[in-house]
Parts: sequence; C-alpha cells; structure tokens
Amino acid sequence: MTKVKICGLRSVENALMVTRTGADLIGLNFYPKSPRCVRPELASEIVRRLRGEYGQSCPTLVGVFVNATAAEVRGLVERVGLDFAQLSGDEPVETVLALRDIAFKAIRPADESAALADLERLATAFPQCGDAPSILLDAFNPKLYGGTGETASESIARVVKAMAPRLMLAGGLNPENVAERVGRVKPWGVDVASGVEADRPGIKDEGKTRAFIEAVRAVKA
Repeated sequence: MTKVKICGLRSVENALMVTRTGADLIGLNFYPKSPRCVRPELASEIVRRLRGEYGQSCPTLVGVFVNATAAEVRGLVERVGLDFAQLSGDEPVETVLALRDIAFKAIRPADESAALADLERLATAFPQCGDAPSILLDAFNPKLYGGTGETASESIARVVKAMAPRLMLAGGLNPENVAERVGRVKPWGVDVASGVEADRPGIKDEGKTRAFIEAVRAVKA
C-alpha cells in the first residue's frame, strides 16, 4: 500500500485531523524561512498529543530540516520526539551519512543526469529502516527548498525509482492528480503540503486531505 505523508502542519488540531483521515507519516517543518515552519515547543506538543491519543497507531513523525548540522538535527529529533528527519537542503553526503539511522534525503534534480548523480552520491546513505523512504524526490526549483506546489518530472521519477528501494514522490500533488501519478510511477509513498491546504500555508483542509488519501488508496497495486 502506498504510504501518504502530509507535510507542514502547524497546529495540534490539524495534526489530529490528519491522523484521523489515515495519514501514514506527518511532517513538521523546522526551516525558519518556510511559511510552514513550526516552533520546537509547538512541535513537541503536537508529538505528545499524537502519541498520547494514538499510541502504537500514531503516524510516523518526521522533522523537515534545511542545511542544519548533524548535531542540530539529531538534537531536535530527540528533543521533540520525532521518528525521522528529512534533509531538504544542500546537505553534504557526510551529514546524511552521519544521520543515516534517523534521516533520509530529499533531492530536486533538474534532469535525469542530475538525478543519477544524486543517487550515486547518496546510495550508501539510504536509511535501512523500512518505515522511512530511501529518498524523497521533489520538483526542481533553483531558488526554493520544496513546498512550491510545482510538479516533479515523471521521467526523473522513473530514473530515481529504478535505483531507490523506497521512493517518496513529492511536488505538485493534489486530490485531482495523485491517483494518476501513483498509478504511473508506483512510488513507495507520496508527500503533499500545499495540495491539501485550505486558505493558508500549514493549515490542511479536512475534505482535501481525506480526498487525497482516498485517491491514493483507490489505486490498484
């Protein structure tokens, strides 16, 4: 079954709603320049409430980081009580390797050649845990670190999927197009932020979130 990650939540109530709709992973963004950035104190409260109410059925909780050091990432993951970290910046492979037990890398290659180069560089840093993607593919944008709502290239996605055991596909997904993308690419998981938001970044719309997850679940393996 294709995993669904709802990313960039900014309130306890929204996180509880997303969990009720069936999300497999929830992303909390710690990049200060992101409109979906959440303070560590609020993130800790979100994690506490989710784990308290859902226990073993709590979604996998992921912190999103951009160009933080390995020590900063590990410290915040432990402080907040997260399961994994998503490295969405220009982190060197040494940082990814140092966090291999708790982190996966997001890439935004401009073309197939760049995707191959990224995969060759990061192959030894893929997390071994099956609860996390090997790598996350987002749409290319030279100025932004994800969350753009732009669509990732299908041809690039196929290149990445061929080399990554567990591909998580992001970029421009929404309730209207996700089923087709899942059917054609067959990723391990999909990631959405702006595609299920209501009227402002970080606030997910329940109807859109439910429709997104139902569309993914309806796709035959």
